[in-house]
Amino acid sequence: MNVPPNEPQDEPQNSRTGAPANTRQVSTWFQRLPLSTVIAAAVALALIAGLAGGWISSLLTRPAATAAALIGTCNATDVAQGVLPGVVTVSIRNGNASGVGSGVIVRKEGYIMTNNHVIAAAANGGTIDVLFSDGHSSEVELVGRDPKSDLAVLKIAAEKDLPTVKLGKSADVRVGQPVVALGAPLGLSSTVTAGIVSALGRNVPVPSDEDTTAMLVGAIQTDASINPGNSGGALVNCSGQLIGINTAIATIPNDLQVASGSVGIGFAVPIDLAARITDQLIETGTVAYPYFGVSAVPLPPQAAEAFGVDNGLYLQSVAPNGPAAQAGLQPSDIVTLLDNRPATSTAVLAEVTLTRKAGDTVKVSYVRAGKTSSTTITLGTLP
Repeated sequence: MNVPPNEPQDEPQNSRTGAPANTRQVSTWFQRLPLSTVIAAAVALALIAGLAGGWISSLLTRPAATAAALIGTCNATDVAQGVLPGVVTVSIRNGNASGVGSGVIVRKEGYIMTNNHVIAAAANGGTIDVLFSDGHSSEVELVGRDPKSDLAVLKIAAEKDLPTVKLGKSADVRVGQPVVALGAPLGLSSTVTAGIVSALGRNVPVPSDEDTTAMLVGAIQTDASINPGNSGGALVNCSGQLIGINTAIATIPNDLQVASGSVGIGFAVPIDLAARITDQLIETGTVAYPYFGVSAVPLPPQAAEAFGVDNGLYLQSVAPNGPAAQAGLQPSDIVTLLDNRPATSTAVLAEVTLTRKAGDTVKVSYVRAGKTSSTTITLGTLP
């Protein structure tokens, strides 16, 4: 899928973990979380690790949870005792670049889940170390990373089974339920904070490698205090089950436009998505995404009015024999609905790409020469 950005973005400051601090001042109210790293975009885009163009998905429908999971607060003491052994501090070094983040041990053989932006600066030639809650440390290898979802997997050569954090189900998470965040904010290992789930289904674009954009799809929003260094750490429920990977926070700049710490708006990659990507990285070292086979841009209001639609995605090109072409779509078509959701932004395409697999079908409504039609696209494998 070739999805151009909605608008140009300012060059991110130190968009890779551990890059030396950049003195260039930019307007920012969202910040990613590796230590000593500030990444910013223009306020006009309303994000860094935020809501591009103001686009937010509707809250996802969740199954009912037990009353106990939705009332009061977690017993953070019990949660910390059970979970902290499976949470590590991740440190990277590559020449003059250095940084600190967090990670979660998800397999007893020594596989560790973290964010791509935590380790990106050391992905080619640097060193990555992890510090365990009992104080010992070890160098680890990079198994694989996925800049699109901002996730990565590390591996430690373990002589014995390691303590892990049990995976929960982010599909069962409900707004208002208590949660606990664990990680290394500002490099302070084994830090524990508590809060609630503030919202669900946030689609949060963040700058990624080589001026690309990662998408935190269906992110869990929480008011649990998380700060730079918490990236890659655990967001767990009251049973100590991993429901998300802490990845981004909202910040409010001061008069000097320097980002501050937590203001009670943090975002975590839901574990249902993170686990699927982690499994692929462990098995193959890469992530295979499906694709539509189109290049699309959102219609400006005047263009939408001229075409007689409220909004939509204008297909600049359609790959010959690609999934969209096989479904009958043509260049200059205007996609108005994807799975009955308004196609108001390329973020809709990105969300489908990140959450589906090749072979899945997507219903599409489109306008051609003033006539509305519909078709079904069977997603393909990226060539």
